[in-house]
Parts: sequence; C-alpha cells; structure tokens
Amino acid sequence: MKKPAKKKASETFDWSRADAMTDAEIHAAALADPDAQPLTEKQLAEFRPMSRVKLLRMRLRITQEQFSKRYGIPLTTLRDWEQYRSEPDKAAQSYIRAIEALPEAIGKVMGQRRQPEPV
Repeated sequence: MKKPAKKKASETFDWSRADAMTDAEIHAAALADPDAQPLTEKQLAEFRPMSRVKLLRMRLRITQEQFSKRYGIPLTTLRDWEQYRSEPDKAAQSYIRAIEALPEAIGKVMGQRRQPEPV
C-alpha cells in the first residue's frame, strides 16, 4: 500500500491567518522567530555579490554544463569563476562581455567551430 504523498508547506499553510495580520504584526512575528532574524550590517557587508558570469548564465536560463558547452569554457573554470575561486583574465572578461551582448550569435559561431581531427 502506498503512503499518501506529503503536502508541501505552501499547501498546508493557513494564508487566511496571515492575510488578517497587519504589516506591523507580520514584522513582529518575523522578529520573534529565532530562525528568521534580520542580518546585521556586518553580516550584509560580508556577502559577495553574485558573479557576473553566474548572473549571465542565470539570465540565459541555462545550466553550467550547457553554458560550458555552448561557449567553449571548461566546466571547472566556469565553476571556479562562479564560486570566486578564481577570476577570469582580461581576455575572458572581454569574452563574457561579448556573450552578454550577443549570446545567440556567439553560441551559434561557437557551435560551428571545427573540431580537432583525431590523431
């Protein structure tokens, strides 16, 4: 016998209760939750903005693997850039700006490039 599927929290939450609360009551309830405390100025300052290449990839709505293959960037290099383990050199930064400006055209050109012949 199958177990009944677990409902998502969004399906079981009583939205009428939340809808009946004022903004001040919602704010007070959020502050009372120890797991949902606002970040301090110091914590906010420690956050890094999302990398340019990751923002581009997300705007294009493609995976790291798809971006890597489409634009000829090694997957490990792309991951390192996105996670700030390394930064693109000047040539790569220019290539990223070109992809930002003309993603379809560059993807098409890169898809038509000749593959090295096997030895």
